[in-house]
Amino acid sequence: MLTPGDPAPWFTARATEKEVYHLHAVAGRYIALSFLGSAADPAARRVLDDVAAHRGRFDSEDLLFLGVTTDPDDERLGRVRQEWPGATYVWDFDRAVSRRYGAAPPDGDGYHPHTLLLDTALRVLAALPLADPADHVPAVLRLVDQLPRVRELAGFAPVAVVPRVFEPEFGRRLIGLYERHGGRESGFMRDVDGKTTVVVDHNFKRRADYEIVDREVVQAAQDRLIRRVVPAIRRSFQFHATRIERHIVACYDAASGGHFRPHRDNTTKGTAHRRFAVTLNLNAEEYEGGNLRFPEFGPREYRAPTGGAVVFSCSLLHEATPVTAGTRYAFLPFLYDEAAAEVRQANLRFLAGNPPGPG
Repeated sequence: MLTPGDPAPWFTARATEKEVYHLHAVAGRYIALSFLGSAADPAARRVLDDVAAHRGRFDSEDLLFLGVTTDPDDERLGRVRQEWPGATYVWDFDRAVSRRYGAAPPDGDGYHPHTLLLDTALRVLAALPLADPADHVPAVLRLVDQLPRVRELAGFAPVAVVPRVFEPEFGRRLIGLYERHGGRESGFMRDVDGKTTVVVDHNFKRRADYEIVDREVVQAAQDRLIRRVVPAIRRSFQFHATRIERHIVACYDAASGGHFRPHRDNTTKGTAHRRFAVTLNLNAEEYEGGNLRFPEFGPREYRAPTGGAVVFSCSLLHEATPVTAGTRYAFLPFLYDEAAAEVRQANLRFLAGNPPGPG
């Protein structure tokens, strides 16, 4: 059983909202993670009815209700359904999630219904057994009432801001490459049927990228990263980056609603080698919106000055907020080291379009 202070184990499961639901992707709000067992149980039914009665409190911005059911009849008979915006249900018919959280024993029958209240970084704030069904949801809401609103949190994300990486004229040169050649639709990576695949969903991400092919420009960008960003990472994070993945000029345009919703950069087999992301702004004064935000640490937004970079672990949940005016250009490499290079090589066989590797 988890207790306050423990990190909640990440899981992936089928749910009412999505065929593949990732717990890690919904950080950034308080979560009532409720292990119900079966909606046919009177105690679980009372919890569900009370959640419905307090729908206004479960708004997905401050508080999400995430119910876990182990009874296939809950889906088959429609006993629980997706409720927008703030109530989602996980189908845990093999009890894998419940066992991981101590709600189901490793072997045999039995079930321990309870609710964990999680903070914005998916750490346990409180564990409430389902002892008094009539007071269970009210007790969760009383605890939430004692917490600051998510938008009022004042935490700082563990990032490094590195100014003056690219000189203004070099940044304009990169923007010129994009404007001359144009960009291509930029998707995002998901593991689909065992392969890391590029997925395009404009509700999740809207961006176009130009891949720099001029070797002289690539070398000039690398030189600046090696001299100015790599030492900052070593000093701030005690990590020595030796490899660079991709050299692109990314464009978030207000006209097309440029944005990238909360995500992590290393959660697929094909991206597991990535260690640090670099968001290097090329024209920070020429657009509105388009800031970096790290939902696990509150609503604070980050924007490096023109030519400067925000550097952060690829494991952090982050988003690029919508560009509301103008056009944002950025240089967006990933950095890693020799140990991670071995991971990348081993996982090439999982990239869609690549032939299977040895072993």
